[in-house]
Amino acid sequence: LECPFPVDLLVHRREDLRPTSTSRLISRVMPAARRHVFCSERPLEREQLVHPGRTLWILHPAGELPDGDVPPESLQVVLLDGSWREAARMRRTVESWGRLIRLPPGTPSRFQLRQQYTPDQWSTAEALIRLMNLLGLHAAAKCLQTQFELHVYAGLRSRGAVAEAARFLKDSLLERELPEVLRVLQERRRGRPAEWTSA
Repeated sequence: LECPFPVDLLVHRREDLRPTSTSRLISRVMPAARRHVFCSERPLEREQLVHPGRTLWILHPAGELPDGDVPPESLQVVLLDGSWREAARMRRTVESWGRLIRLPPGTPSRFQLRQQYTPDQWSTAEALIRLMNLLGLHAAAKCLQTQFELHVYAGLRSRGAVAEAARFLKDSLLERELPEVLRVLQERRRGRPAEWTSA
């Protein structure tokens, strides 16, 4: 997936170890995205993150709503990946480097691999999908949405949460977009011994 603006992921060092992290998903789908592991013992320098000549948006709920009709090519976007407490700490480090931007309200998160406490708490990948749609990059947003849905569905099945995965699939675009991938995943699960399917 290509994007007209650079995407930088500031990932808390604890989040970097979590297998459900959607910043890893973004890195797989968007190889040009840069990941920076946040560690207070080795603080990140502004020059390591900021692209000269672009308007830097740092996505965070404490920010302001974005201006309308901003050309995506003029932007650089930073996503903070971590728990809410970890993201607040990272925000304090980088907020003076650009503009804090929050996304307008939308549908609740579909990131069922973790508990979201309020409707405006989205995963890192969902925040990027919403921003892409807001900027008119609908084809890119749909591509990332498809991969995000597969990430969640496969994660639920790998936990043995087959019923939850089936409920998730009912409202998903996966059956339309990736029917063959789903077929393979479901066949692998049915082919395992009984103790695996009930785990």
